[in-house]
Amino acid sequence: MKDVYIVDAVRTPIGRYNGALAGVRPDDLAAHAVRELLARTPRLDPARIEDVYFGNANGAGEENRNVGRMAALLAGLPTSVPGVTVNRLCASGLEAVIQAARAIAVGDASIALAGGVESMTRAPYVLPKNDKPFPAGHTELYSTTLGWRMVNPRMEPQWTIPLGESAELIADKHKIGREQQDEFALASHEKAAQAQRAGVFDAELAPVTIPQRKGDPVVFAADESVRADASLAAMAKLKPSFRKASEARWGSPRPEAGGGTVTAGNASPLNDGAAALLLVDEEGLKATGREPLARVSATGVSATDPHYFGLAPVEAVNRALAKTGKGFDDLSVLELNEAFAAQVLGCVAEWPEFDPALLNPQGGAIALGHPLGASGARLAGTVAHQLARRGSGVGVATLCIGVGQGLALVLER
Repeated sequence: MKDVYIVDAVRTPIGRYNGALAGVRPDDLAAHAVRELLARTPRLDPARIEDVYFGNANGAGEENRNVGRMAALLAGLPTSVPGVTVNRLCASGLEAVIQAARAIAVGDASIALAGGVESMTRAPYVLPKNDKPFPAGHTELYSTTLGWRMVNPRMEPQWTIPLGESAELIADKHKIGREQQDEFALASHEKAAQAQRAGVFDAELAPVTIPQRKGDPVVFAADESVRADASLAAMAKLKPSFRKASEARWGSPRPEAGGGTVTAGNASPLNDGAAALLLVDEEGLKATGREPLARVSATGVSATDPHYFGLAPVEAVNRALAKTGKGFDDLSVLELNEAFAAQVLGCVAEWPEFDPALLNPQGGAIALGHPLGASGARLAGTVAHQLARRGSGVGVATLCIGVGQGLALVLER
């Protein structure tokens, strides 16, 4: 097996739902990340790229027809460079990175690009086809922005509850209260705001120039969801989003089941963004003329009951670390996607040997945002840049995945 290196990683700033990137197509976002990534490695002949792997979770709108290939073409890569799109829902971007690394490790490629993209703003409504032509009744329209739609009636009902209700179940299981979740969310915003002020994200950001109907273009250069003015007092005013404060656990008549604790303040928002990474073997590294950020060490994937999807990273990380022969004591950083504060805190509760001080030191998705298919690639790139700044260390990027999966990547430098 060949060693696999991450040479560089870039991402767009993450836009709010209907925010700065609302007017930018997802295939253009993906192309921008690819173009900016290659511009930072001018010695590399783009024709030497053997494949482009891109993650995307929705795939129902402008990112259809294989957005990985579309991004390569729109970015100006030679038509000889192939592209593929992969879907592991929220971990699609990390899945793309892992598939590219695996292809290089086994010798199928020497140089590959990987990344992910999502525009939750531009996700369309979809209309299912009718079983019969010219039906007389009404037909339901589904939003593809987030969550379940057109559910198979044979699926277990408890598996298809809203993602936020799943977070409530984790809060029930680990007795994670509303105040604890809000405190975690506030810390995410504070860390992200501090990182922005210190320019920590500059090495990975690829600002997007957005044309305006009137006047000069606007340069979108900073993550839009970070709230430097966040406070516990403001978060406390928000109502639970998925369960009333006095409502029992889904499907449970037990009076002791907890009420609603998950709010818009302690959950990740809806977002738009893209990320891309350059992966190579030793020969490919020579072609770039650069020092790598990090080396791919191991991966781990796991699955669990869908209604406890948020806890799946626990076993994914355990498996990935076991492959390296390392433990939590060896870690320099662990980036765990913050879908919900309850979900992250639940995972941490199941890693008693893990030092929470190493968790998401620059803030996480609650502050930065969670553009589904892009988030995994963003996490991998963020870990790689952190290891490069340190000069050495071991880092993990991991995400929970709707329908009960977890995915993890271990990087070393």
